Amino acid sequence: MNLYCKLPFGSFDKSNALIIDVAQKMGRTASSLAMKLSNLASLDPVHTARGISGLAGASKKDRAIWEEFHSNLTELAADSEVLFQDLFNAGNDTQVEVVSPSSYELKTLPTSTETTATIRVRRGQNFFRQSLLAAYGGRCCVSGLSIRPMLIASHIKPWAKFPTDRMNLRNGLCLSSIHDAAFDNGLITFSPNFELILGKKLKSVGSEPSVVANFGNYEGAPLRLPEKLAEPDPEFMNYHREAIYLG
Repeated sequence: MNLYCKLPFGSFDKSNALIIDVAQKMGRTASSLAMKLSNLASLDPVHTARGISGLAGASKKDRAIWEEFHSNLTELAADSEVLFQDLFNAGNDTQVEVVSPSSYELKTLPTSTETTATIRVRRGQNFFRQSLLAAYGGRCCVSGLSIRPMLIASHIKPWAKFPTDRMNLRNGLCLSSIHDAAFDNGLITFSPNFELILGKKLKSVGSEPSVVANFGNYEGAPLRLPEKLAEPDPEFMNYHREAIYLG
């Protein structure tokens, strides 16, 4: 499930270098792992809603794994990330990050003095970011920006206030850093139809070229919905409109 969440749909191929590497580390063939990922795709609610079936070979066990994982993401996302990192022998001061549909990087972290609990939280955040970026095809859902270091896995309901929804991918949007800042600070929100709404503060400087380029050009436009896993929860979006958006 961890790898399924991190890879965009369409990359579940036995020739994918990342799938080959992971399969070898698991003692499986690339073909069997690619098929398992395609089977999981047949259970993806975004795909089924759009009539994309993947392979039709998902077993009862696959379905049970899918349901258990997504019903307890708070715990199992972090657990799965620990196992994924262990697969690559990543220590507490390193972290494996999937950076493209077929490659990964081993990144050195600034400190190795974290507690076990802190490491677990960080790895959960790593899972959330990589999974959300993959779900949105590695692009900002407002502007379409695809420069990965400039993309943020933004929470709709605040991370600090809602611990049970921290790993919930339906509580996330893939936003560029400037749109993330505006969203977090209530300067923008989205309508029930997922159309961008600009607040009064932005509109008061709406003639500035940078505001036009980054916000005005997208006002009223629908956000780009994710390609897999889960669309934003309408109730979470309503919370943002009611509790965070400044109007």
